[in-house]
Amino acid sequence: MLSALKQALWEELEAKKPLRRFRSGWISGVLALFLGLAGLAGVLCLRYPELLTTPELRAALNVSIINTLLYIVFIVAFLLALISLLLRQNKLLGFSALAVTLAAITMASYFAQHPNTASQHAPVYFGLDWFVLNLTLTGLLFLPLERLFRRCEQSVFRFEWREDLLYFLISSVMVQSLTFLSMLPSTLIAANTSLTSVQTFFANLPFLVALLAVMLFTDLVQYWVHRLFHQIPFLWRFHAVHHSAQTLDWLAGSRMHIIEIIVLRGLTVIPMSVLGFEQAVIYSYLLLVYLYSTYIHANVRFDIEWLKPIIVTPRYHHWHHGIEKEAIDVNFAIHFPFIDRLFGTYYMPKGQWPTGYGVGGHPVPSGYIRQFLYPFTKR
Repeated sequence: MLSALKQALWEELEAKKPLRRFRSGWISGVLALFLGLAGLAGVLCLRYPELLTTPELRAALNVSIINTLLYIVFIVAFLLALISLLLRQNKLLGFSALAVTLAAITMASYFAQHPNTASQHAPVYFGLDWFVLNLTLTGLLFLPLERLFRRCEQSVFRFEWREDLLYFLISSVMVQSLTFLSMLPSTLIAANTSLTSVQTFFANLPFLVALLAVMLFTDLVQYWVHRLFHQIPFLWRFHAVHHSAQTLDWLAGSRMHIIEIIVLRGLTVIPMSVLGFEQAVIYSYLLLVYLYSTYIHANVRFDIEWLKPIIVTPRYHHWHHGIEKEAIDVNFAIHFPFIDRLFGTYYMPKGQWPTGYGVGGHPVPSGYIRQFLYPFTKR
């Protein structure tokens, strides 16, 4: 029964264009379901902050403001669910959103009447708050861009969106362990290396100059790590998971094997961490590279001619994912195309986009678990 309901809900979310047109109740139903789930996550985060929230966000957020925001979310979700029920012939989206929202309200009421008096000190935490905030902000930024400036017609709930959303969820909630493992190499290098004069030099650079330097150093490291993941067969098995996406949009960039995430981040943060750049520069770059890597995977047609030799554009990186023979092992840079030109891996046919994406023959299976195990299976 539950399996049938879940399948029916997937089909409603993935409805074809005529069934999700304006005033069909599809948009209000989807928004209501998202807000209901976000509210439910918010209630759980308030109940178990030490376990489900990141220390940085926990320290920055005001509980009373979050409570007020949750009330607003519940009211809006409830109203949108009612609108969907009124407009849509298939009531599943509206009823699902209504059920999730009412469950979240009931849970919030119960938790308010039964405060959590147990010790909340937890050595391990999961970034559920970071997942909700991350998904909301990137969605609000990139979904309108992909609708207004889309390169090709493509639904939000396109092929394989569930796998990519799961990758997004796991990389967000596992933020503690991923950060620790990613910072381990640079921490060990910094502890066993004395670079005082070099660190003083980079720490005193003007902010914009330092930011450009970080972009250049990390892109050089990233270029070679990325290229090795393509050219060493064992490493390619991990990277093939990322390239298995047959549709590119703002969510597709999150599809990365957890081993690749650890290796790639662990090596690319070494320059900014070891060379002594100011924390403001490092945090600014981390925000920039996150948004930029999302942008270059997005389904947008921005292709300003004079920018192409200077900075990586979506079309440039889409060719890296292209299924054509000419797209194999090209365009490894994440920021500066001149690095690919320097090492002979530049490819940018004028005015053309790839005809498709993925790995030739599509050998990588579908589903997170099978993709996680794929690099370890016998070929």
